[in-house]
Parts: sequence; structure tokens; C-alpha cells
Amino acid sequence: MLRGRSFLTVPLLVLCFVQGAQALDVDLSGYLDWRLIAPTGQQAWDKGGLGKFRFGNGENVRFGEAVLQANAAVADGLSAQVTARAEPTDSSVVDLLEAYALYAPKSEGDVSWSVKAGAFFPAISLENDDIGWASPYTLTPSAINSWIGEEIRTLGGEANLRWNTGGAGTLIATGALLCCNDEAGILMADRGWAMDDRPTGLFERLRMPDATYRLFRAPTPFYSGMFDEIDNRLGWYGGLTWQLPAGLGKLQALRYSNTGDPAAVTGRDTGWETKFWSFGARTDIAGVTLIAQQLTGYTAVEVRGAEMVTKFQSAFLLASYDWNDFRFSAREDLFQTRHDPASALFVEDGNAFTAAISWTGVPHLRVTAEVIAMDSRRGEYTLEARPAQLDSTQGQLSLRYSFD
Repeated sequence: MLRGRSFLTVPLLVLCFVQGAQALDVDLSGYLDWRLIAPTGQQAWDKGGLGKFRFGNGENVRFGEAVLQANAAVADGLSAQVTARAEPTDSSVVDLLEAYALYAPKSEGDVSWSVKAGAFFPAISLENDDIGWASPYTLTPSAINSWIGEEIRTLGGEANLRWNTGGAGTLIATGALLCCNDEAGILMADRGWAMDDRPTGLFERLRMPDATYRLFRAPTPFYSGMFDEIDNRLGWYGGLTWQLPAGLGKLQALRYSNTGDPAAVTGRDTGWETKFWSFGARTDIAGVTLIAQQLTGYTAVEVRGAEMVTKFQSAFLLASYDWNDFRFSAREDLFQTRHDPASALFVEDGNAFTAAISWTGVPHLRVTAEVIAMDSRRGEYTLEARPAQLDSTQGQLSLRYSFD
């Protein structure tokens, strides 16, 4: 019942919660988002299709989502954060995106440290640094950070050690141990790359492409968890960030491994072994923000005693410029997958160009227009009686009201 009236009901519920929490010693922030969409003619991937975008055929006007973040100072240096999303297509309507505690004691010297524990996005993106894994530059993040939001989450602990070198800038070493990311890789293998601004909720089960499961004579629709412990192995990631002096920008490198057992199964889900390298850089030149990121990895699963491997890689370059109340952003994405044993169905090559203009001339209001033009070549499209090469264009107009 709630889902059918979500265009008005979900925002009202969020506003009521904000009013009720004012008496608590908690800082609340978030946003409400409405969309006008010019979709492609394909079925969206989260509805069982092979479409590459968040919205698909027949979705023109809808309430996008409400995101609410609560921050509380517990003690000196100790804080807690919870981020929740209300969204009409979520089976539970409301789900958590993050929930963690952070301890960052004050330091008088050049060396400082912090630790956090709970469920949170790993420190990978130089693009998605707004509330709820959102980007301040475009509505839709890059293919890389769309996938991170969909399949990767840290459920465990992360430690950071910072060293302010003075003239050479600041070095940050990051290390984490995590559990419960054992299904990571299933979307990359069964669907390939996509571009969407909807990160997976912590308790959500995602729908896989119907065409893929019909190919393997499996029942449809099929839903997979994302953040479950299947093989009783701890995953990890580690990285280095160099914040350059004089505000020149930053460089970042990170290695991730869920150390998954590709033969592990439960009654509902399958374990995947997923590893990748991520490299990123960010700088500002003459008022233009430049962000680049490259990610390369593989994911493997065992099917009837044979291991199936999907190798994947992607890279993007984003440029953004602020002029008065406007922000102009453009991004080019390249992406690819390869399958072993070789299968033309799951080989993918593609590129996408994104252009976005945002206006923030009214307090708390952000209006964004975005167009994505994608050229994707994937043999799996033929399972839906489509050509293996598709040119897809999606346009969106977002009205976002932020509060704090």
C-alpha cells in the first residue's frame, strides 16, 4: 500500500521523522529527490532486464528517494553515523546504507590516527563524497563508482594513519578487515557494467537479469543478497593516499580482496572470489576540478565443479567547473569485461559520455539536468532479441531539496 502512494508518502514520513528527532542531541541532514526521466526503451537492470541505467522503459516521473543521515557525538573523539534511504522500489521501502562508529582522537603532532567499525562505504571514490554515496558533480556516478555502490560495502573495521610531512603534503595509510561481502561480483558477471545512482541497501536482495538465468535454465525472477557471510573468511583492503601540498590535489591507490571461496553456497546464495586494484587522482587547474579513476579486477565462481572467471576494468575522466550558481560537469567512461572460459555472451566493451548542469540559486534546492549517451557491446543483449551493440541515451531532470 505504501509503495503505491510513495510519491507523497515517503517524503512526508521523512519530514515527520526529522521533526521528531529535533529534541535529541543528533545532527540530521539529508535530501528529498524527485525526477523527470527520458528513459531508454530497455528494461532497467534492477527489474530483470539488461538496461544499463537506473530507470528503464515506462519510468518518466517519479519520486527518486529520501536520504537521511544522523550524526551523534558520543564522547571526545567518538562519534556515530547512520544513513538511511527511503525509496519506493525497495522491497522494504526503507533500508540502511551505512551505520558505524568512528574514533578519531585529537593529536598535537604530525601523526594522527582513526578507526571506525560497522557498515560503511570503503575509501575508494574521489567522486562520490556526498551523503548517501551521491556525487556533487552529476546525478549518475561513473561506471566504477556505480558498481562500488551496488556490490561493495565494508562490514567490519577500518584504520587510518595520517602523517603530515610538512612540505611534501600528507600521507594516509588505510587498512581494513571485513566480512559479509561474499556475493560481490555476481552483478559484474551476470549483468556487466551499469551506471546508476542507487547504492544497495544493507538488507536488500537484488534482482538478477532474467535472460541470464533463463539461459542456464534457472527459475526467474532470481534475487541475490549482497552483504552476507557465506564462507567464514575475512576479506580485506589496504591503500595509500597522498594529499599533495599547496592544495594541488591527491593521489590514491587501493587493493581490495574479499578472499571469497567461489565454491561456497547457501540455500539461497553463492560465494564469489572478487579482487581489484583502484587508482585515482584529483586536482584543480584554473578553477576546473579534474578527477580520474581506474579499476581492474576479476571475480570467480564455481559452477558444477568448474571455475568461471570474469575479468573487468573501467576508467573515467571527469571535469567540473563552478560559475556563480551553476556547476557544469562532463565525464567520459570506458569499460570492459572478459570471460574465462571464453563466451561471446559475456564479453563487453563500452563507453559513455555524461554531461550535467546543476543550479543552486535557491537555498537548500539543487536542480540538475543530465544526459548520458552510452555505446555498449555485449553479446548477452541477443538473449532479449536485441542487437549485440546498443546505443542508449538517458536524460534526467532532478529537483533535490536538502536539509540540515
